[in-house]
Amino acid sequence: MLTKFFPTRLLGMAFAFLQRFQQRRIRTFSLLFAVGLSLTLAVSACSPSASDNSGTPQTTQAPSPATSNTTVRIGYQKASTVLYALKARGELEKAFAASGSSVTWAEFPAGPPLLEALNAGSIDFGYTGESPPIFAQAGGIPLVYVAYDPWSPKAEAILVPKDSPIKSVAELKGKKVAFAKGSNANYLLVKALEKAGVQYSDIQQVTLTPADARAVFERKNVDAWAIWDPYLAAAEAATGARTLINATGLAPNRGYYLAAKSFVDAKPDALKRVLDQVKKVSEWAKNNPSEVAKFLSPALGIDAPVLEIAEKRREYDILPLTDEVITKQQEVADTFYKIKLIPKEIKVKEIVWQGKLNK
Repeated sequence: MLTKFFPTRLLGMAFAFLQRFQQRRIRTFSLLFAVGLSLTLAVSACSPSASDNSGTPQTTQAPSPATSNTTVRIGYQKASTVLYALKARGELEKAFAASGSSVTWAEFPAGPPLLEALNAGSIDFGYTGESPPIFAQAGGIPLVYVAYDPWSPKAEAILVPKDSPIKSVAELKGKKVAFAKGSNANYLLVKALEKAGVQYSDIQQVTLTPADARAVFERKNVDAWAIWDPYLAAAEAATGARTLINATGLAPNRGYYLAAKSFVDAKPDALKRVLDQVKKVSEWAKNNPSEVAKFLSPALGIDAPVLEIAEKRREYDILPLTDEVITKQQEVADTFYKIKLIPKEIKVKEIVWQGKLNK
């Protein structure tokens, strides 16, 4: 009995130690992101689900070392138009099939849990807005910026109810403003207040997810709401909300394609193949806003005409990170450090891919 029990006990102790270590790591990173996600959202994010092209849910497991050499793992969000469309069209699978490689997909509700999955080694490549990679870098996640999407400063704004007496950003002083903490809209709010001569600490900050913020905004429990498309377009259509200011001249509102450093180092050819296919779908989206709106409508639960408004005021492309783009992203990082959303200063240029996109 003893000879059988002793090894099992050692294994159990080792497993428990590793489990506690991983739990502490995830808790630390989750606190750093602090984006106002609900507990349910965070739990679902920690257990991402993948689906095949038919839409049937499947359990996604990290591939073994034996299969990782022939499998490219993509993390996506439904609101990330290009990757969602790339998955649905099956074109990436076709591009890799000739070399005997395969593709798996894992869906996430937001950028922060997507990047935690990248940190855990569950995915190789993904797309988020401008803020999540800043938090990820501050948290020590080994990721690389590989390209950017221009999106559009017109695709995010600070809204007020249609009958609100507030006419300028300066009038937000002392008022309740809803936004997702650590999001691109958070950055817009900071810069808009700064331009108007109002301290960030002079407003009543109400940090909520888009769905919760929409509810309190409609009930007029907040005075303003900083939000991005397509939620922006949906709120305008449903409530007649008035745009106080958009991000033009204040915030770039870009999106970024990101990859695990290990993937970039070990599989540069696979990375370029992924980016080639992203480029093709991006060009389709840029030239077909109506088709994109119809395609996204069932997945997002937003009417196609509303989505088309959002599509027509955003830009699509996949571009290399220039010094100008890196400088602007550094400004976002510096702003978040200044208002203590990240615990230390970071240098964005230290994690920018040095490879080149195919033309």
